[in-house]
Amino acid sequence: MKIYGPVPSRRLGRSLGINNIPAKRCTYSCIYCQLGRTINVQVERETFFVTEKLVTEAKEKARETQEAGEKIDYLSFVPDGEPTLDKELGLKIEHLQPLEIDLAVISNGSLLWQDEVRSDLSKADWVSVKVDAASKKAWRKVNRPHKSLNLKKIKEGIRTFSKSFAGTLATETMLIENINDGAQEAERIANFIQELQSDISYLAIPTRPPAEDWANPTTESRLARNYDIFNNRLEKVEYLIGYEGNEFSSTGNVKDDLLSITAVHPMREEGVQELLQKAGSNWNIVEELIKEEELKEVNYGGKNFYLRKLPN
Repeated sequence: MKIYGPVPSRRLGRSLGINNIPAKRCTYSCIYCQLGRTINVQVERETFFVTEKLVTEAKEKARETQEAGEKIDYLSFVPDGEPTLDKELGLKIEHLQPLEIDLAVISNGSLLWQDEVRSDLSKADWVSVKVDAASKKAWRKVNRPHKSLNLKKIKEGIRTFSKSFAGTLATETMLIENINDGAQEAERIANFIQELQSDISYLAIPTRPPAEDWANPTTESRLARNYDIFNNRLEKVEYLIGYEGNEFSSTGNVKDDLLSITAVHPMREEGVQELLQKAGSNWNIVEELIKEEELKEVNYGGKNFYLRKLPN
């Protein structure tokens, strides 16, 4: 399923997710990614899924959700990889605008140096871009970018986009212990974000199992210090460190729900239990999916998480 949710989002409220990228294609292979290491690190844009089919599926799911009395705050492009790798992203956004639901795209910003990518993202109502590092050394360590990417060009592309974008612009910085959480790097990042005049800047830590088990969240003391650095320079800074909740929606086919949601959004055990309860199902289906190697269980931070098993 290419459409999933609605899922609870710490940024966007109730978000109906649109997965416009196959697993797992990205311009980065971030050490903290909840979906694991990137299978195909690429920068070439492609049309992965037929736009008309994806849009029809999204419209049908939105209609079913609203008829069931459930709220949708955003239609959100949060796929298995980098959403701007889809060369028809802008077309998909245009075709979804008649629904009159705000459209969001969560991007790593790595392709914003391209005119067509900036044009596509300009059609959204809410855009988040990653700014995990401002120095080349930290960027390569935390984001592990495609070898052809150039940080200077990426930063310039984000600057250019920020000057013309009429919607809400957010930035997100994931802090990893001893990688990008030093005071000097935090100052560099905050200075760059200050140039963007973003509407909100999020400071995040991994709250789901990361791609690399050594990618640990920054310490509480460094998180507080870096918040202070950001807060002294930026208009609005918020933490993105809490659990988003268990308000997942069921379509009635709980197996499809679990697989589509966990492909892009690992679920904590209590969230799975609540979804099963809503669907009138039980834990046997989880055990069955694990046995069939479609779902896997991972313990992180003392909590059990359930993730869609992606191709090797």
